[in-house]
Amino acid sequence: MVVAGIIVVISSVVLFNNTKYGGSVLLQNLAYSIALSVREAQIYGISVRGSGSSNFNAGYGMHFAISDNNHYELFADKDNNGLFTDASENVPPSPYVIGRGYYIYKLCAPAGTKPAVNSYTCTNATQIDLQFKRPEPDACISMSGQSALTNSHCTGGYESARIILASPRGDLLSVVVDATGQISVQ
Repeated sequence: MVVAGIIVVISSVVLFNNTKYGGSVLLQNLAYSIALSVREAQIYGISVRGSGSSNFNAGYGMHFAISDNNHYELFADKDNNGLFTDASENVPPSPYVIGRGYYIYKLCAPAGTKPAVNSYTCTNATQIDLQFKRPEPDACISMSGQSALTNSHCTGGYESARIILASPRGDLLSVVVDATGQISVQ
């Protein structure tokens, strides 16, 4: 009887911690997947990739919106406004779907700081558009539908952006994109 009790206690502890561990791994996978998607947009933006039969000057970018916090888009900026305009600008396999109860929790520009676990101090944004354009790997960061581009040049971009992701359990992890083009998961 004592042995059975010990086995039950150990099994319940292992099973409880397994779901917590599995959830954090899935959140990390999502964060790295988004970071790689941003890197893909950066590569498309600095290389010669056509966004149509004759348009080789379009920048490429990523679009994140709180109003649609289960999707994000990789887009070709065909109208050169620095913002995701509509679904016609999507680059396959975009739009990306975030599943399993995970979602974009918060968007910030500038990125702000993370002073404690699950606590971020930053300026909220309703949407963030990141654009990359030849010949620079730098990110032009626009916030809440206000383009940072003037005459095809990034003049009013933010220094950084933070995409905060949440798990169904409430754990948070973020992807930070700096204007210099650096992409990190924090």
